[in-house]
Amino acid sequence: MTVTTTGLTLPAPEGAPFTPRRLAERARGLAADPGEWLLRVRLDPRGRWYERVHQDADHEIWLISWLPGQSTGFHDHGDSAGAFAVALGTLEEQRANAAHRIGTARGVGAGQAHCFGPGYVHDVRNTSEAPAVSVHVYSPPLSAMRRYDVDAGGGLVRLADESAADW
Repeated sequence: MTVTTTGLTLPAPEGAPFTPRRLAERARGLAADPGEWLLRVRLDPRGRWYERVHQDADHEIWLISWLPGQSTGFHDHGDSAGAFAVALGTLEEQRANAAHRIGTARGVGAGQAHCFGPGYVHDVRNTSEAPAVSVHVYSPPLSAMRRYDVDAGGGLVRLADESAADW
């Protein structure tokens, strides 16, 4: 059985809650099927382009395109677990450690996915010379995010709290 929403055909969920690993499987599955998303993608030199392509009570799915140099800045996803899969190109994720200090960066290439639990802080960016596209899945749907800046010592300073109404 499949569920069709906003023009995308998605495998039906097999019960909640959505674990981070299951979120990664959904993101990877959609990322691997360009026929489901390619015609939706827009490239915007003013900033990352994004569109919510599915939302229900259990989870939501976003499609994001990235031109070279575009990034999210450090942020978390509130009480939601999440995952992202790169559909096209390469992204770099830099994580923050438990002490809210800048951690290691790693590349995430096409076909790869990364998942995380609530409160996870990271920055995702396109450090390549080509556009990239990624699929992001969150459960429960995002209701809040916190944004951070980096201080001179490499620590994170909370800048702003956002709610779903902000995006």
